[in-house]
Amino acid sequence: MAVRPTQLRRALLQSPSRLRQTAPNTIQHPELQHLLSAAPSAFSSACPFSSTITTRTQNTPDYAVPNPSRPTHFGFQTVTEAEKVERVATVFTSVAESYDRMNDLMSFGWHRIWKDYFVTSLNPGFSPLTSGLDPRAPQHILDIAGGTGDIAFRMLQTAHVVNGNPDVRVTISDINPAMLTVGKQRSTLLPASQQAALSFVEANAEDLTRTAPLSPPGTRTPAPTSTIPDASVDLYTVAFGIRNFSNIPAALREAYRVLKPGGVFACLEFSKADAHPLLNTLYKEWSFRAIPLIGQLVAGDRDSYQYLVESIEKFPSQAEFRDMIVDAGFVVGGQGYEDLTGGVAAIHKGMKPRV
Repeated sequence: MAVRPTQLRRALLQSPSRLRQTAPNTIQHPELQHLLSAAPSAFSSACPFSSTITTRTQNTPDYAVPNPSRPTHFGFQTVTEAEKVERVATVFTSVAESYDRMNDLMSFGWHRIWKDYFVTSLNPGFSPLTSGLDPRAPQHILDIAGGTGDIAFRMLQTAHVVNGNPDVRVTISDINPAMLTVGKQRSTLLPASQQAALSFVEANAEDLTRTAPLSPPGTRTPAPTSTIPDASVDLYTVAFGIRNFSNIPAALREAYRVLKPGGVFACLEFSKADAHPLLNTLYKEWSFRAIPLIGQLVAGDRDSYQYLVESIEKFPSQAEFRDMIVDAGFVVGGQGYEDLTGGVAAIHKGMKPRV
């Protein structure tokens, strides 16, 4: 649900002293005025905007620069960043055809509800900040690690049909051609107008300056021939993918680079249910005992499913990941995330400040 200016004004009226105490010198900041007067529809109304404006540093820190030889984790194993890229590619090539079934196993089917809610909260195709009277301005959405199209197809349905905005286009980017091929095949069931608004590119989310069009099955992947330019994207989404990246800080900075000022980064990912001990215990028992076994019985692939549950355990907590988003230069609202199903999954959002 979009944040309405009246809701923000009501919140300020209810606690003006608290706002003055926490942000005595930022009320006149143009970015804060912009956030308080007309919040983007891509932010949830459950989280009032924070008063802290974080600007990106000019120099990228070493840990946010991809390094093939730097140690990282692949599940519970320590590998190099280069090795993780190769191993993750093997996992998703293996599960590409059964991707929905995999997510059903890992979320009890809730991933479908979470994805619907995620897209509804972003409300693609409608922006109250658009100059002029019509809020249905053209939008470019970049769906990262979106190979099978689950998020992209929902985005187009909401934008084109619900919001009546045919000027929304979606680029689906994935490092894995097998996942993209599944998405391309599934897209043939979409209306022609939505198919025309889709494009598929092979790219590493940590370096979007090197992209290549999806090649036909059985052919060699072409060399990167294009780039996603600076400040060219209105909305960057990634769902159940970022935990598989070999260098998350690098990917977050690439998201910052390609987004327009005022553009939104939105991530849906498995997270931590630590605040609910019983739920957390039951979910971990299911994850580590049942999912790999079911993967072996149903898909003949225990190792891939074992990695996937381990990758959830290794992913940062909600607060830690929020801090990584802020460190990349984004402004976050409220606590910076929204828990789903007790924290089994979470939505994170950040906005690139307007200069």
